[in-house]
Amino acid sequence: MPDDRAPQPVERRLPTEESKDLLDLVRDIAAREIAPRAAEEEEAGQFPRQLFALLSESGLLGLPYDSAHGGGDQPYEVYLQVLEELAAARLTVGLGVSVHSLACHALAGYGSDTQRAEHLPAMLGGGLLGAYCLSEPGSGSDAASLSTRAVRDGDDWVITGTKAWITHGGIADFYTVLARTGAEGPRGITAFLVPGDAPGLSAAAPEKKMGMKGSPTAQLHFDGVRVADSRRLGEEGQGFPIALSALDSGRLGIAACAVGVAQAALDVAVGYATERRQFGKPVADFQGLRFLLADMATRIEAGRALYLAAARLRDAGLPFSRQAAMAKLFCTDMVMQVTTDAVQVLGGYGYTADFPAERYMREAKVLQIVEGTNQIQRMVIARHLVGPETR
Repeated sequence: MPDDRAPQPVERRLPTEESKDLLDLVRDIAAREIAPRAAEEEEAGQFPRQLFALLSESGLLGLPYDSAHGGGDQPYEVYLQVLEELAAARLTVGLGVSVHSLACHALAGYGSDTQRAEHLPAMLGGGLLGAYCLSEPGSGSDAASLSTRAVRDGDDWVITGTKAWITHGGIADFYTVLARTGAEGPRGITAFLVPGDAPGLSAAAPEKKMGMKGSPTAQLHFDGVRVADSRRLGEEGQGFPIALSALDSGRLGIAACAVGVAQAALDVAVGYATERRQFGKPVADFQGLRFLLADMATRIEAGRALYLAAARLRDAGLPFSRQAAMAKLFCTDMVMQVTTDAVQVLGGYGYTADFPAERYMREAKVLQIVEGTNQIQRMVIARHLVGPETR
């Protein structure tokens, strides 16, 4: 019989038999194709592009989108649990799927029927990889002040500027780009779908990061990139609301990824604690360590419940922006605490690359920063509670 103290698969309440089969498929791919090579490829800074082709062939890159355009027709409640399983195997993969989904959001939600029919099938199930371009060197949290500009030239737009901190920068097949087409402020921004091989588009060398080394993050330079007006997404000047809508959903993706990394860290800690012996018994028998593991598990369950509650609001067509910010805030602060505690449980071994705990801890930190820092999440939540700040 298996040791009931060993890590067990997460018990999930899924809405349909189809979704249960989907999670079984994801777990199988994670166990066979992702987890065995995660540590080696992360250390070498290798992005698993062939794996993303497999995920696309398996229908995992378009889960929350309409099947009429190649999507999976899955509710966010299910899609996010898929992200959690992928991130538990390797954050580069889970976060990469989340970013790809974010890059498809503007076209799926605001594109014309013609645009969706032309582009979405390849984006959702045709092996393409996407990226989302909002942040700039001088406008990260203050996205409304972005300066990359798109100027109308006949039936085209000419985009000039620099985007920063772009996940999949330099390797993506398409970019959803927010650029200024009008006056300063949020009302002068428009969204565009830019091909990855567009003339005048280039990427800087990837950033050297403390974690997620296998996921390229780079600046993108737009040097007179010409884009047809048929690739403008939504109305001129509608880009900022489109971006905010995408970020609400994207924050839930980050929350789910955070829970996945935290669950992986807990599993490592539990496995180690039940096997490691000190003073003649497993260290899991010492009350101080048992309480630490109990707190880790409780935080993870709370985070999972929070992101799923927000996802169910989204699936019901109800407002979920405040809950998305709460989920992103709580889950990413939680994963930082849980991964730190996992390193502590392993002691000296936790500080070495022989175990994945130190990698989880390094990776957790970025989740408190991406898709809006946790300070921004607190601002969003507070505005829902007491209104905007007085000027």
